[in-house]
Amino acid sequence: MPPDTHPSASRARAVERVGQSLELEGLPRMPARVFAFVLTGNQDTHTARDLAEGLEASPAAISGAARYLTDNRLLIKERTPGSRADRYRLAQGDLWATIMQARIPMMEHMLAGIDEAIGLLDREPADDPGRARLLETREFFAFMQQDLAGMLERWAVVSSARQPVAPR
Repeated sequence: MPPDTHPSASRARAVERVGQSLELEGLPRMPARVFAFVLTGNQDTHTARDLAEGLEASPAAISGAARYLTDNRLLIKERTPGSRADRYRLAQGDLWATIMQARIPMMEHMLAGIDEAIGLLDREPADDPGRARLLETREFFAFMQQDLAGMLERWAVVSSARQPVAPR
């Protein structure tokens, strides 16, 4: 059996802690736990069975969570030649920069929706509180979108200078 099938007590606590943090950030509970398990695990790929056993969860719960994570590009699903079992792994490269880069189009979508809402309130008085909140929201998302792009560029410089984690 793979080493992660029954994680140590400390690894199980680490999975739950990371999973809770991801859940607080908006990831549904089971996808958060599955992602945390893969992230903190001591192997590179996991079958659905590994995940179910390691998290003491039903195959159906794992299936839904894995689908959510692959649909959102947080995990990659692969098939080992000659095997019927799918394997799940993290994306290669700079995982968190990739995840944050994927948020830029989401911010563009948010800005488009906010701009449309502001346009719908154009006939409201200039001191309308709702319109003022939308204008502030638009400024915030525009700032975040611009700063995130710059931050990712700065991170690329910093991360290229650091020592990579050696693969097992």
